[in-house]
Amino acid sequence: MPETRPYPHHYLKAACSNCSVLELCLPIGLTGQEVERLDTLIVQRVKVKKGAALYRAGDPLRSLYAVRIGAFKTSMLSVDGREQVTGFQIPGEMLGLDAISDDRHACSAFALEDSEVCPLHYAQLEKLAQELPSLQHNMNKLLSREIVRDHSMLMMMGNMNSDERLAAFLLNLSQRLSIRGYSSRDFVLKMRREEIGSYLGLRLETICRGIAHLRDQGVVEISGRNVKVLNLEGLKQLVVGCHQQSPP
Repeated sequence: MPETRPYPHHYLKAACSNCSVLELCLPIGLTGQEVERLDTLIVQRVKVKKGAALYRAGDPLRSLYAVRIGAFKTSMLSVDGREQVTGFQIPGEMLGLDAISDDRHACSAFALEDSEVCPLHYAQLEKLAQELPSLQHNMNKLLSREIVRDHSMLMMMGNMNSDERLAAFLLNLSQRLSIRGYSSRDFVLKMRREEIGSYLGLRLETICRGIAHLRDQGVVEISGRNVKVLNLEGLKQLVVGCHQQSPP
């Protein structure tokens, strides 16, 4: 792909076993020997420049991609050409699962900053998973996680008002970053406000008002793309309160 750049072969040494996000990615729970076998599937890591596409909707399924460095967004285009953001991926998360059902990508994946992924050739990965039950188990968990994420989005759209959606989004991102060893209270948004709005089903002006409301409540302060969570428990309560008030 002209928009991505592979690493030279001599830079690759035990990609999985030396990876900083090993415990969050597909190899989690595998033995050292099993990780080495998975490692052989990664012929080359791929760098993706900010704004470039890793793959586009309609492209054939070739690989799944583990995000090693950086961040991505996945999106689809409506009939009239408007972008609908379907997700944001950070290190330790997988891209490309959308293509498994019919061997073609249903959405496009774009780098939100200069990023790096580990491609796992899907046909070879599927074959290896048949030999390694622990790897097959991890793949099943990944697919299940996608289903749960979709259900969570449906609940968010159906039960939460705009401020609660924004709070849930920030809390989710805070928790995911915390698992990766980053601060849960001070972080930088890699995505634009318009992209957050698209993902949450909200207009830009609604996102801006929501940010002001969270600041006025002393919960979160956002300056540019810099986020400071002033009251993490308060942020959690905004989301938990929504669950408690939702109908059975």
